[in-house]
Amino acid sequence: MVRPPGPDGRARRARLGSRAVTAPVVAVVGGGQLARMMSPAATALGLHLRVLVESPTSSAAQVVVDSPVGEASDPDAVRALVAGADVLTFEHEHVPNDLLDDLAGHGVSVQPGAAALVHAQDKIVMRRRLTELGVPCPRWAPLDGPDDLARFLAEGDGTAVVKTSRGGYDGKGVRVVSSPDEVADWFAAARDGGPPLLAEERVPFVRELAAVVARRPSGEVRAWPVVESVQRDGVCAEVVAPAPDLSPATGALAAQVATHVAEGLGVTGVLAVELFEVADPDGGPSRVLVNELAMRPHNSGHWTIDGAVTSQFEQHLRAVLDLPLGDTAPRARWTVMANVLGSALPDLTDALADVARLDPGAKVHLYGKDVRPGRKLGHVNVSGDDLDDVRRRALAAAAVLRGEG
Repeated sequence: MVRPPGPDGRARRARLGSRAVTAPVVAVVGGGQLARMMSPAATALGLHLRVLVESPTSSAAQVVVDSPVGEASDPDAVRALVAGADVLTFEHEHVPNDLLDDLAGHGVSVQPGAAALVHAQDKIVMRRRLTELGVPCPRWAPLDGPDDLARFLAEGDGTAVVKTSRGGYDGKGVRVVSSPDEVADWFAAARDGGPPLLAEERVPFVRELAAVVARRPSGEVRAWPVVESVQRDGVCAEVVAPAPDLSPATGALAAQVATHVAEGLGVTGVLAVELFEVADPDGGPSRVLVNELAMRPHNSGHWTIDGAVTSQFEQHLRAVLDLPLGDTAPRARWTVMANVLGSALPDLTDALADVARLDPGAKVHLYGKDVRPGRKLGHVNVSGDDLDDVRRRALAAAAVLRGEG
């Protein structure tokens, strides 16, 4: 049994080597770049970060001292992770819900809880609940077999977006189809115990937006400005904060939808709501439809590290510990985040001097990952008053890190 922190809110004593740890202990499942980027925020707040990493060379393991190795699916590893911790949180959603329920039943503060997290794990569960809440979504349907998809196609324009209900990300587990034959292998996999499928209409969107909010267990919610997210091959390549030329009505609607989702699902910590902006045929304000959810810091919020008063990583830590949330105001008129997706360089740090000479104002964030084609290796943030200039500078710095400059 894991004991919760005492009523005075102070962490119970943990040990790191021979040194007693008395600061609040935040346990994180997942050793990728999101956990890595929590580390500076935790250090600034005086928190103790403990991260369950997949290997000793994981992105987070390179910078977090207390980083035991283990799998998120291993109950013993997760139970050891939370021993003496004030809260358990996540940098990915792939944690067994029954384990989280068991931990919560034994007094562990799990943020977000399993009842909320399942909506980021299973797209069918998410769509059903969002529909019940009246959240605007694309037309959708669960698929028990090819006949269901044929009917869905016939009821629409003859095309559909088919998704695996679990496991998909960054364009994986998503296909645009016009015939059930195009996902015959997925139906076969589902019959053999693989994830069920769902179909969604192919939305004629103007662009993709993201509304990032944070909510703490006592109910306080804060939202950052709504941003534009630019995708390439199903992967986020750029984020522009705030979204250019977004009408105040549409921006307010997007923030309202994200807040409604956070409250309706009982989300704690950071929630990213990816949205389609759809034009009004009568020329009025655009409407929004919810595409995906992420209950953790998210790529669309990386701009906040340098562009907002409170970064999404600091805010997530505040939220899961039920501390008052920070100011989400932007520090500059514009901030553009450009992802570094793959590189011709074997080590991106070789390009740091070139980026600094090119643009002393560019803020580089590298993830310590081995280079692979298309892999998220880092990002660059640039802020300023002129959007065209800021965007050009961010893209140029990212190109140098890809070995193209």
